[in-house]
Amino acid sequence: MSTVPAEPSAQGQWEAWKRKELPPVEKVREDLWSVPVPIPHNPLRYTITYLSVSDSGVVVVDPGWFATETWDALVAGLAIAGASVSDVVGVVVTHIHADHHGLSARLKQESGAWIAMHPAEREVLPIRLAETTPDSFDKDWLRSSGVPADVAAKLSFSPDAMKPFMELSLPDILLSDGDVVPHGSRTMRAVWTPGHTPGHICLYDSVRGVLLTGDHVLPRISPNIGMMVGDDDPLSSYIASLERIAGYDSAEVLPAHEYRFHGVARRTLALIKHHQERCDEISAVLRANGESTAWEITERLTWSRGWENVRGIMRRSAVAETSAHLQYMRKLGSVELIDGEVRRWRAGM
Repeated sequence: MSTVPAEPSAQGQWEAWKRKELPPVEKVREDLWSVPVPIPHNPLRYTITYLSVSDSGVVVVDPGWFATETWDALVAGLAIAGASVSDVVGVVVTHIHADHHGLSARLKQESGAWIAMHPAEREVLPIRLAETTPDSFDKDWLRSSGVPADVAAKLSFSPDAMKPFMELSLPDILLSDGDVVPHGSRTMRAVWTPGHTPGHICLYDSVRGVLLTGDHVLPRISPNIGMMVGDDDPLSSYIASLERIAGYDSAEVLPAHEYRFHGVARRTLALIKHHQERCDEISAVLRANGESTAWEITERLTWSRGWENVRGIMRRSAVAETSAHLQYMRKLGSVELIDGEVRRWRAGM
């Protein structure tokens, strides 16, 4: 399901997105740069990294995926901004997904920079979750969601596949809601926006008139809101965060993907409507088909690419998103859970 896209405030970024090209490095403000860095083999194509410059050095926001071509693009972007890796004093990650946090460890190693994130995000780093989560958790979740055994075997996370993610860096600095990023006279302030992840943050700078939204609000697509460890109702968290971030409507929005735009209040309304429509569609599926697993519901929902083209790890994300909607609807009383080894759902009475 798609939403009404936001109007771009950066025509060059928008045109590059349409052409499926990497946009240019741009000076967003006198002391703030956007640097697109590629995400190998991913339909999102790139993360937009931001460089905040002050007399004390450079703070990098969301440095990108752990790949050589990503690193090379980041280093080239720093050079265009008149800086180098040695000038980096800090790294802020809006959230710990590898297309945002992947290069943080290398930046720290090569520059001595600190790494900052929200306290709730630290707790869901894979290295932390491994301390408290049973080894069988992943397979148990797939089975309880009704994913067929042959499909689940392809979607479960193996130790080898998880190894790079276990090496994602722990933070040196924790940024709670309202905290200012330590960066000289700069005034970027953390705004806690859980939903996409439990500790996702946006960064608001009233002086520069910008709101860095990470994956919380994107101009064209809805970020994945899926069930995860650390939040048993991520969709409720996400909707509340959208309602909160709508209050920053005067700022230019600087997302981590696609292109810059104005009008965050209008965009948040469109995203809330999208999730309401998805809930309505789930209700319709349950009324038509009776008791169903999360997997059976997911197969019958509308997907922008068509379910047959949602493949590999994207199918896992789709089931997690359906599960998040079901949990949200359960709290509203519009669906009921029939608990068991394989969970089944039915429309509420």
